[in-house]
Amino acid sequence: MRSLSVSAVTLGLLALSATASAEQAASPWDAIASGHATLNLRPRYENADQAGKDNGEATTLRTLAGWKSNAWNGLSGTVELIDVGRLDDEYNDGQNGKSRYPVIADPDNTDINQLYLDYAGLPDTNVRAGRQSVKLDNVRFIGNVEFRQVMQVFNGVTVENNTLPNTRLYAGYLGRVKTVNTRQHDTDTILLNARYSMTPTDALAGYGYFQDQKDAIASTAFQATAPADTSNQSVGVRADGAHPLNTDWKILYTAEYAKQAHYAGGDSRIDATYIRLGIGGQWHDLFLRADQEVLGSNDGRYAFQFPLATNHLFQGWADQFLTTPRQGIRDRYLTAGAKIERAQLLAEYHEFKSDFGSIDFGRELDFSVAYPLMQKLLGKIEYADYQAGDAASGKVDLKRVWVTLIYNY
Repeated sequence: MRSLSVSAVTLGLLALSATASAEQAASPWDAIASGHATLNLRPRYENADQAGKDNGEATTLRTLAGWKSNAWNGLSGTVELIDVGRLDDEYNDGQNGKSRYPVIADPDNTDINQLYLDYAGLPDTNVRAGRQSVKLDNVRFIGNVEFRQVMQVFNGVTVENNTLPNTRLYAGYLGRVKTVNTRQHDTDTILLNARYSMTPTDALAGYGYFQDQKDAIASTAFQATAPADTSNQSVGVRADGAHPLNTDWKILYTAEYAKQAHYAGGDSRIDATYIRLGIGGQWHDLFLRADQEVLGSNDGRYAFQFPLATNHLFQGWADQFLTTPRQGIRDRYLTAGAKIERAQLLAEYHEFKSDFGSIDFGRELDFSVAYPLMQKLLGKIEYADYQAGDAASGKVDLKRVWVTLIYNY
């Protein structure tokens, strides 16, 4: 298996960082030399058992190795390399044509993962330019798909400002996106996001994302003819929090609404709404909540999509709905979590119905346990069991198991 983690370059960076100074640099070279190395190793085994296909198994290793400089006159830089290699190829990585297996979207990749400059010379402001990871709010609309071995990253310029009390203002322009399947697409996307912290645990956010990109959304999201242009805009508002009632209890809540429409010549069928409502309670390290997420349908012609999101975290972990069916989805789900000693447990149960057409899209049970094995090393086991509903859903049963180790330097 190929891995940058064992290279002499990486080992040299780690050794140099051990003696690095965190003081303000006197010159650009001092800023680079006094920086520090970063290293993340993530070996993973994934098993996918899908009805009608051979069993898929993938054993992969992702290495992220980089260097972060210190600041010089408000400027600092980051470079991060990525290498994803595999021990076996008995799975469909989405590009190798092995369609007899289920998709496990972890192809080989060696590339520059992130390469950007930060400028913090303006009061309460940071400007970042270059290839970068972007995560906004709960990553439902804009995310880096960190779960997959190849991350989603963007080429662009982003600005974050914290001048106003308890308020974060964020704006960005994205010119190119690299997806988890390693493909790169030109885009012309504007990001606008404002988040106001009403209390330390309660926040209100408003956002607008404007994506001028002809191939932004898969054609399967539409009825009949494939669209020539899927440029789109999403504008919405979100309130969420974990509001303390007393020293023992917190109330958990989320309320969100967004409208998606065609933009910059996009197909006129792009017209749908998104609603999420959730409520729950937390007692110390135990919590339980119930949510409904509605990805609305435009009378079966198109349904609300999230083309730049971390979709793996939503609508079940089996990744059956990365593209929303054109009939839309009503996802009612329960989420429970607990911390027992050092183990972190999480479980979800979903029931999926269509927003248009009365289709039963099935149900899914997900479970994970994470445990710190030693300092800087985390072990994690995850399980997803999707059971298909009506034949009209076009889905089949699918089970996935992941065993992951995560090391951070």
